[in-house]
Amino acid sequence: MNLLPDFSDVEKAHKTIQKYIHRTPVFTSSAINKIVGASLFFKCENFQKVGAFKFRGACNAILSLPPGKIIHGVATHSSGNHAAALALAAKINGTPAYIVMPVTSPEIKKTAVAGYGAQITFCKPTLQDRESKLKEIVKQTGATEIHPYDNFQVIAGQGTAAKELIEDTDELDIILAPVGGGGLISGTAISAKYLLPGCSVIAAEPAGADDAFRSFKSKKRLPSENPKTIADGLLTSLGERNFKIILNQVDEIVTVSEEKIVEAMRMIWERMKIIIEPSSAVPLAAILEGKVPVNGKKVGIILSGGNLDLKKLLF
Repeated sequence: MNLLPDFSDVEKAHKTIQKYIHRTPVFTSSAINKIVGASLFFKCENFQKVGAFKFRGACNAILSLPPGKIIHGVATHSSGNHAAALALAAKINGTPAYIVMPVTSPEIKKTAVAGYGAQITFCKPTLQDRESKLKEIVKQTGATEIHPYDNFQVIAGQGTAAKELIEDTDELDIILAPVGGGGLISGTAISAKYLLPGCSVIAAEPAGADDAFRSFKSKKRLPSENPKTIADGLLTSLGERNFKIILNQVDEIVTVSEEKIVEAMRMIWERMKIIIEPSSAVPLAAILEGKVPVNGKKVGIILSGGNLDLKKLLF
């Protein structure tokens, strides 16, 4: 399907998945508001099933499959949150999940995916090996490949997080979300521009993995080249559908330093007493670094997830 989703698709997705997902809370922090001089509203997808927004898109993608396809299962290659999200969504809907994971995947992720009942095939940590293994499995099983972000139904599902955020807050001036492959920010932009036409939609990205920033400025989709960042959920290159939506509906993409990502993550841990992963901290880092002027404004921030390996913390 080459068409791009619109807000009617987000609405349809919300009705489809609402009995399976958590309607995650929106938190505020008077301490952080005072520091930044604005009213921030944090949409806490770290409390979503599997600990990340990814469950929304995975669930919608599976439930959107026709009966003749869903019985053969779903498949993907992933070392991160999408693997767990697809595995759980498949389990809930009684269909097999076939996940190709690099042998270098964190043990905590391997355990989670296996715990949800997925059939894991391990591969070498190269894109070529991941894709070739996945192709073999799809051919053998007849499973439907569900791409983690460049997928019509996945994007529509991810847009439900911003839809809920807007419904649960007063009118927002800005909505911020991190960008990696582009599933979350493209879905966010679709919802925000329909429900709040005057709201600015801004994506934030680590400076050490700035392919979305470079692509947005050049108007040409550029690959991620040797990305280096603590925000391991934002290492992927932009998807084709996602980039088209970003060009049309996202107002700006900004980059942030590793130091500010760590500072923002610690601030949320310490001031709000909730655990988020580094990728979730990138939007707040953009505010702390002065990349997004917010003084006196109402700002929505989507905290994308709370899955991190405590053994790898850099502080």
